[in-house]
Amino acid sequence: MNLLQQISEQLQKGDSDQVARLTHEAIAGRIDTKTILDNGLIAGMTIIGAKFKAHDIFLPDVLLAAKAMYAGLDLVKPLMIKEGIPTIGKVVIGTVQGDLHDIGKNLVGIMLKGAGFEVIDLGKDVPPEKFIETAVNEHADVIGLSALLTTTMPVMRKVIDLAKARGIYGRTRIIVGGAPLSAEYARQIGADTYCFDGIKAVECVKGFVGVN
Repeated sequence: MNLLQQISEQLQKGDSDQVARLTHEAIAGRIDTKTILDNGLIAGMTIIGAKFKAHDIFLPDVLLAAKAMYAGLDLVKPLMIKEGIPTIGKVVIGTVQGDLHDIGKNLVGIMLKGAGFEVIDLGKDVPPEKFIETAVNEHADVIGLSALLTTTMPVMRKVIDLAKARGIYGRTRIIVGGAPLSAEYARQIGADTYCFDGIKAVECVKGFVGVN
């Protein structure tokens, strides 16, 4: 088994120490940085995502794998910046103003990072203006809005209205997610799509940026 396969397998097992050790070994062995990222770390998280979608593993397993992924990313990211290796896209995510729930949003962020996206996580209770300002300043491809309370769902429309006012609507795509939402609600407020989980979010965002 080669080094990259080992990274992928140890990531799937959630072994952060082994992933860090093997990633360091791959870097020391002058394996191409993007190859380490694509064929080691992202490959492992892609398998985790597929297993999670098929209900073969559960949220605690995903979180362990994510922790292992970050152990490798922490070593690879400085090299990516130094070498000017682009990510496949940039996504701004957050839970809307008035809502303090973030488990679903965090999982979406993990899955997007695991797929190779740069994720700017604004956290929870985020004002509409913050989403738009960050998206403009960071030249984001996608804004991801999360809400778990029906009382905070209308904030999503405010974000979309601001996107229209700032002239980024349609250019910066907007996805929404959260238990009380639906595809119909997303359509009503003018969002590009409704994503019911992290796997769906990755599929949608990949489609928006033209990645298979």
